Amino acid sequence: MEQTKALNALEPFLALSKSATSPRAAADLITRATSAPNTFIFTELLQTPQIQALASADEFAPYLTLLRIFSYGTYASLSEASNLPALNDAQKLKLRQLSLLSFARDANTHPNQSGDCTPVLGYGSLLTRLDLNTPRELEELVISTIYAGLIDAQLDPKNELVRTNRVAALRDVAPGSASESSAIGGLLSSLQAWAGRCEATLHSLEAQMSGLRADANKRAAQDAAWSGRMDKLVEDEQKSSRAPQAGAPEATDHQQRQLPGLRPPPPRA
Repeated sequence: MEQTKALNALEPFLALSKSATSPRAAADLITRATSAPNTFIFTELLQTPQIQALASADEFAPYLTLLRIFSYGTYASLSEASNLPALNDAQKLKLRQLSLLSFARDANTHPNQSGDCTPVLGYGSLLTRLDLNTPRELEELVISTIYAGLIDAQLDPKNELVRTNRVAALRDVAPGSASESSAIGGLLSSLQAWAGRCEATLHSLEAQMSGLRADANKRAAQDAAWSGRMDKLVEDEQKSSRAPQAGAPEATDHQQRQLPGLRPPPPRA
């Protein structure tokens, strides 16, 4: 659901990218897309020819780098790149929210009060990685991310922990990274498990179909045998009704002439 909403929000910018024929127009489109509400997936925009063309435009190439950070980087990636354009407040909030998704996705699990293992993030690490100053700022960020439907989590202020239960699948992985290899490996394992379940289900269905065919053949044989017996009984009954009863007196010539419909038997040759 979150993916559909995010993709729908990006759709207008994909349409506008076709007319962004100049580097300045493409750079402006990136700023607008990363600032707009509900746009959290940027892969399709990143892959458009007009955006990729910024790689050869020295003045606007940093905008392409910025879009890559929004696609699969984190807030800390800003300090690792040079000459990036300044971010507005909406962009800062969104990149922090997206970064929180990445951190929660890759976090180590820890048992909660119910005994279930959930990903846990410490306040201290998050404050540093998200460039926030106080726990209150971090808690407000987590709450805004929850209300945006991007994450399901609980705050544990006493222990300064963020416990996550669900993370929206809105983040890409950096090409060639360990996360990408892990994601591909996980996807392959999931597909293999799915294929195994499909094969087991197919075998089960084939066994059921074989049993149904055997039952149908058995019933058909029983029906044929029953029908044969019934036909034999009817035939025997008809023969019995046509045969003269033993000990019954034969009709005289006079009686045969008096009974309508009776004719004397033809003379023997």
